[in-house]
Amino acid sequence: MKTIKQLLDEKGSEIWTIGPQDTVLQAIKDMAEKEIGALVVLDQGKLVGIISERDYARKVILRNKASHDTTVGDIMTAPVVCGRRSQTVDECMALITDKRVRHLPIIENDRVIGVISIGDLVKSIIAEQQFVIAQLEHYISG
Repeated sequence: MKTIKQLLDEKGSEIWTIGPQDTVLQAIKDMAEKEIGALVVLDQGKLVGIISERDYARKVILRNKASHDTTVGDIMTAPVVCGRRSQTVDECMALITDKRVRHLPIIENDRVIGVISIGDLVKSIIAEQQFVIAQLEHYISG
């Protein structure tokens, strides 16, 4: 089973961040521009939360708040569910499923070193299953 370190080595460790004092409008613009579903919220380099499209839909739109007046800190999810690079893809899939989150910051020495999404995990699991199937077909066909 692939580890999160291996997944990040393949995917890359680019991390998109925003500050808790920034507006939700800026967060949504950043997510749209980068075509991502969440931003890590850092305050003076320290992980303090995560903001996702889900946070926006549930905590701004449904509550009739204004995106340009609401700060990221007002609606971000905190504390943040995090993973470690030594964990396996299966372990992180179980964590994401259990905690009902879609994005998992990966932490090492109190620092965010990457972010994986449920899509990254599903893609990895499918690739591994396809490999196993191909090996079994090769074995059966001789």
